[in-house]
Amino acid sequence: MTNISDWTEPATLIDLAGKAPLISTVQECVRHFAALRASHQEEARILLTRPVHREGQKTRVWLLNPDEIAALVVQLRAMQN
Repeated sequence: MTNISDWTEPATLIDLAGKAPLISTVQECVRHFAALRASHQEEARILLTRPVHREGQKTRVWLLNPDEIAALVVQLRAMQN
């Protein structure tokens, strides 16, 4: 799982199908991702402004995949409850 320490950090939600990106914070990108249909979530990625550690990988990453974003949706919902 990817660990996000600053939810207010700038980020960009991109769509591999070429739709306009959402440039906002990590938190807003995750919220927007949660509202997408499953087929659109499969095409979405979040581009970070600072790399984060990805479990099981030696190097840090700049791009979050749909499964990692979905895990962040769960974290965000847990923080809000």
